[in-house]
Amino acid sequence: MATERFEVPPEGAGLLLDRYLRMVKGAPPWSKVRAWIERGCVSVDGHVERTTTFPLAAGSVVEFNENGLRRREERAVDPRAIPILFQDSQVVVVVKPAFVSTEPYDAQEKDTLVQLLRGQLGGRPLYVVHRLDKETTGILVFARTPPAKDHLKNQFRFRTTGRRYLALAHGFPRPRTISSHIVRDRGDGLRGSTDNKTLGRASVTHVTPLEELQGASLVECRLETGRTHQIRIHLAEAGHPLLGERVYSKGYQGPLLAAPRVMLHAETLEFDHPTGGQRLRYQVDPPADFTNLLEALRKGTGALSSFQEPAPRDVRPSAPRTTLPKSGAGRPPRGRPTRSRR
Repeated sequence: MATERFEVPPEGAGLLLDRYLRMVKGAPPWSKVRAWIERGCVSVDGHVERTTTFPLAAGSVVEFNENGLRRREERAVDPRAIPILFQDSQVVVVVKPAFVSTEPYDAQEKDTLVQLLRGQLGGRPLYVVHRLDKETTGILVFARTPPAKDHLKNQFRFRTTGRRYLALAHGFPRPRTISSHIVRDRGDGLRGSTDNKTLGRASVTHVTPLEELQGASLVECRLETGRTHQIRIHLAEAGHPLLGERVYSKGYQGPLLAAPRVMLHAETLEFDHPTGGQRLRYQVDPPADFTNLLEALRKGTGALSSFQEPAPRDVRPSAPRTTLPKSGAGRPPRGRPTRSRR
């Protein structure tokens, strides 16, 4: 079979590889499209790409051959690309990139954050304390000793850490605190909230809108608890799924805006050092894919996700845009800890 070649147009910037391939191949079943990618039948700019949710850039060349493109060099994650904000004998504070799992989901998964960091630190022990979803970016702390791990886990358990996330959400959420009990299966195989207080785990998210955009909002989310997919679930159930959300956006009635991934960034992390006791606070700005989309939505040039699907959707009516005061005054210097007495 001859290799097919497709160039991503400007309006396709930010599309995920599986959606783009399905569009240009005439809407075959999702399972078939993802199998092609995972089998090594698709390359992006000359590199075999097996990540179905890989974000595409305008001008990128996507090649497809159902017999495979295994002769090409595969895309590798460079461990040196994992920024370390702080490390000592007890903890390591890092910035997680998108599309890297915090730890292996199964024995076959490679190039996870904990694996890359262990290699970066010479194979020394490293212990997972908390996690971010694969597509979420931002700050994570790892422990380097079992006592440090226990100390940090207790801080998360007793809600003494500080965690601030930035997110791009559909619509215009109001300021509120969302409290619910999250269960593994809400009845359709997905995680979600239940009215039965005897089930699931208590979950609390404080939501503050920061800026209104074109059909979306920049919001701040502060966590009291850290359940799996908590922010994504709470905002989706409130009627404001995150941009790029594919799991919890099915019931959303409005037009979905295109995004290269789930637009969620762990911007700030605050905790007590496990041995020194000093309060440490780290802050890092969102990566380029987040800020580029934010700027596009500010300018009114964000794309509808109708381009992601072969079937056309109705054109979205224009929405009023109001710029609210931007958050961020009084933040510490980026990537540097500040110490405060408690």
